[in-house]
Amino acid sequence: MKQGIHPPYGPSKILCVCGNVIETRSTVKDFHVEICSACHPFFTGKQKLLDTAGRIERFRRKYAKEGEAKGAESESPATQG
Repeated sequence: MKQGIHPPYGPSKILCVCGNVIETRSTVKDFHVEICSACHPFFTGKQKLLDTAGRIERFRRKYAKEGEAKGAESESPATQG
């Protein structure tokens, strides 16, 4: 690397709103973030599906009927033979 053209690379802290502090190295001194892996719903397992206007239930009803119809079609030739 050329001397004098790169920013200083040193210790840095990532501070989350939840209070989690992650120590790393960066060219930026400190980071302040709103969400981290300690409080994100995907990583904590507290993720919820939001059912807006019954769309999930409507999807399940629609494809449950098609699945039953396909199952009935595949069974009928086997029972006739």
